[in-house]
Amino acid sequence: MDDTKDPKAAKKAAAKGGAYDGFTDDERAAMKEHAQELKATRTGKRRTKADTEAAVLEKIAEMPDEDRVIAERLHTLIKENAPELTPKLWYGMPAYAKNGKVLCFVQAAAKFSSRYLTLGFDDSARLDDGTLWPTAFAVTELTAAHEKTIAALVRKAAG
Repeated sequence: MDDTKDPKAAKKAAAKGGAYDGFTDDERAAMKEHAQELKATRTGKRRTKADTEAAVLEKIAEMPDEDRVIAERLHTLIKENAPELTPKLWYGMPAYAKNGKVLCFVQAAAKFSSRYLTLGFDDSARLDDGTLWPTAFAVTELTAAHEKTIAALVRKAAG
């Protein structure tokens, strides 16, 4: 496998003195997607919540089946528990923002060659709990208990 496609292999190559310029192909692609997202917001065309949600749903539909099913359910959970959040794309990932600031995002496993889909929270979500708390969760399955936990986290983040 090409070291630029696998983040771990690329970093190992760098540690061994091999070529590695700091970003994998996946990371570069995410930055390019983010630049396009920013450019779209600066073109003067006002994008509605429906426009940005359609883009998020399109991105979810592109995911492999195992991630797509989970991402669709996460999208529904987030909308039900924090309807004030605006779905948008963020580095090519489905994300949910309040007043333009991303609070949480869904990262497909394929995005950066991960083993699992991730539900992440930005620091603006203020999920602080003592001196140690998680800001991202690996999601391989959604049970009723998981959905209850996620709903509470999303409400707290949006609160």
